[in-house]
Amino acid sequence: MTSYFDERETRAPETREQETFESLRALLDRSLRRLPVLDAWLGHPDPASLRDRAALAQLPVLRKPDLMQMQESSPPFGGLADPDALRGTRVFMSPGPVWEPQGLGVDPWASARAMFAAGFRAGDVIHNSLVYHMTPGGFILDEGARALGCLVFPAGGGNTEAQVDAAVRLKPSGYTGTPDFLKIILEKADELGRDLTSFKRALVSGGALFPSLRQYYADRGVSVLQCYATADLGVIAYESSDASGAPHPGMIVNEDIIVEIVRPGTDDPVPDGEVGELVVTTLNPGYPLVRFGTGDLSAIMPGVSPCGRSGPRIQGWMGRADQRTKVKGMFVDPKQIAQVLNAHPEIARARLVVSRSRDIDVMTLKVEPAPGAEPETAAVETTLAAIAKLRGTVEIATPGSLPNDGKVIADERDYSA
Repeated sequence: MTSYFDERETRAPETREQETFESLRALLDRSLRRLPVLDAWLGHPDPASLRDRAALAQLPVLRKPDLMQMQESSPPFGGLADPDALRGTRVFMSPGPVWEPQGLGVDPWASARAMFAAGFRAGDVIHNSLVYHMTPGGFILDEGARALGCLVFPAGGGNTEAQVDAAVRLKPSGYTGTPDFLKIILEKADELGRDLTSFKRALVSGGALFPSLRQYYADRGVSVLQCYATADLGVIAYESSDASGAPHPGMIVNEDIIVEIVRPGTDDPVPDGEVGELVVTTLNPGYPLVRFGTGDLSAIMPGVSPCGRSGPRIQGWMGRADQRTKVKGMFVDPKQIAQVLNAHPEIARARLVVSRSRDIDVMTLKVEPAPGAEPETAAVETTLAAIAKLRGTVEIATPGSLPNDGKVIADERDYSA
């Protein structure tokens, strides 16, 4: 018999919709008076009028460039965060830069529900390899795990041999982190002759969990589910599984979140099943983001999950509506590639190609030299790593050979394999 995090997960869909919009109206009734920037951005709406999705769809979509401009004008949060609600918490910085305040309560990013669905329970020891430095990645699942009563080892990223050594001693039953880093840890343990069979389950985020990689883990006795989360919004949706650990189709939208799928270019909601940009409204009183455009593509699935959770489902991450691309759990923005070019006038044009090699994300910056110039690849690689906070290789391309399609970042990963 399936167990649930709480009774809210199995509410009748119409009850959930009604209660969620009641909460949204109450939140905005308070927030619009306290946050004049939010009120002005939304066009001074009457909270009482937001009774359904049709009314919500009349409000503008807020996207990263808008948010970055607001934060630039009024640092750090652009007037969108309630100062009183944020006392005693944390602030993080993501590439852009974008400043993100930590939410409220013991599970500020609402990740405990996703961890419960993945099989984590009180008393479990969890190895968390998401990055804790500057960005909220490590804290997102860390806080949810501790809210469940788990013991968390904050491993962070990198330093693989030390992570293997820690896991051998702590014998964690669970892993949280990016989809591919657990494979790196397991393979390093194999190389060193260390036993990491204690890992039985994992909840991953920050990148695509490819079918071949999920099967690799299953063959090693590790049941892996994924959640879809962002630094701004927390956990948006998550997978559930059957009794054998096999994932059910789609991802269940988290409670206290309103998800819309809109048509890029018009921001109009599309029919269920049609692919479009995923737009999210949260009920976070400290940082109430209304119709926040994630830039990610997805679609609403029909029906409810076989696990019995009655929330709406999305197909999961289906690519980017813009060129901002997630690599190894970190976003890389076209503006960052422009910064690399500004630092190297010997480069005329550049294109960052993101691919996969042995289930690992790989970045290759292909550059066309300026007339008469000879870029030093090592120097450009150093600049790329410093700006993007990720390592990549640089390849010299023949002048005029890069496609003239406006793309600065090309994601060439195959998401079907």
